[in-house]
Amino acid sequence: MIDSTIAWDWLSFAVRWAHVVAAIGWIGASFYFIALDLGLRKGETLAKGADGEEWQVHGGGFYHVQKYMVAPDALPDHLIWFKWDSYATWLTGFALMVVVYYAGAELYLINRDVLDISPTVAIAISIGSLVAGWVVYDLMCRSPAVRSDLGLMLVLYAILVAIAWGYTQVFTGRAAFLHLGALTATIMSANVAMIIIPNQRKAVAALRAGETPEARLGAQAKQRSLHNNYLTLPVIFLMLSNHYPLAFATHYNWLIAALVFLMGVTIRHYFNSYHGARKVLIWTWVVTLLLFGAIVWLSILSPPTVAAKKAQAARGIQQAFMKHKRFDQVVEVVMGRCSMCHAKEPVWEGVRRPPKGVVLETGEQIAAHARDIYLQAGISRAMPPGNVTFVEPVDRAVIAEWYKGTLAGGAVN
Repeated sequence: MIDSTIAWDWLSFAVRWAHVVAAIGWIGASFYFIALDLGLRKGETLAKGADGEEWQVHGGGFYHVQKYMVAPDALPDHLIWFKWDSYATWLTGFALMVVVYYAGAELYLINRDVLDISPTVAIAISIGSLVAGWVVYDLMCRSPAVRSDLGLMLVLYAILVAIAWGYTQVFTGRAAFLHLGALTATIMSANVAMIIIPNQRKAVAALRAGETPEARLGAQAKQRSLHNNYLTLPVIFLMLSNHYPLAFATHYNWLIAALVFLMGVTIRHYFNSYHGARKVLIWTWVVTLLLFGAIVWLSILSPPTVAAKKAQAARGIQQAFMKHKRFDQVVEVVMGRCSMCHAKEPVWEGVRRPPKGVVLETGEQIAAHARDIYLQAGISRAMPPGNVTFVEPVDRAVIAEWYKGTLAGGAVN
């Protein structure tokens, strides 16, 4: 029978796969249409009522694309609405949050050194923040107090920075980054579902009725589309960050997140300017590199007290695995079958550095990587590659018993 760790790991993999595929579709379509819209040109061959056109080559064929700001004289019955890629991305993303962060709240969501709350309260804060974030954003966009697009984006940026700091005061660093990305993605997807698509439907209905669509509908949809344009890259960074502790698990992680949003603006501004006016803005890349350099610098700054707390927590986890009756056997297996590669100076031919930076030369290091060892070499044969060091089934069984027994707490001396 498959144990819960394996089942949830596979479920996480499946949902993550679906989420990545859906996100590729949404982001790809977004980037394509932004570049297409900015690259449209006016010419003598334009059809009546068309605002711009572009010729493209792809897959051995030629495509002639024309854009109508209002609509052609005869609106076709068959219209392709680009919306489900957005909805699928959000739905699979939320499902992944449920599988990983809500089901594993004690491990991935809650940091009791930051805020001692129950899983139920943490999940409620998580869901409530996503809903409240959209409501605040939508109200700000509709508010007459902020009239300029630049002023609105500056206000929204300040709110995002405050939220980034707030998340780090509630959740683990990993969950804080994930939630900031989820909040941003929620805003982007809600823009599509609540503003862009409904406004387009109203415009189509008006045109088919022989009426002139309200100008505010197009202006509102364009504003939200512009926001989505500049938010795309930060969302990708935040979603990938859970694989990189130097981003989410450092003292100034909230400030790192704030700088990531600025990098998203500078990078998108370069491509928008290039696709629109063929301007090559080198300064945007200079600013981007400076921002990234600042992020790297912030990632290595950590007050001694914070570092001490993290080290103390890590030692507690390590000691639990080191007390298990099978630990000496596990050390013998890992040292004999894994450490020739997973060493500061690997001795296996062709391996110049420890894979993924994982060093397994001491009992403490082995205990610190207990979960990875269990998944990679205990209940799967992922490691060593091709079983080149001949790890026996009985050795893998010992690793599995050690990991599960420690978690169960029933086999600890």
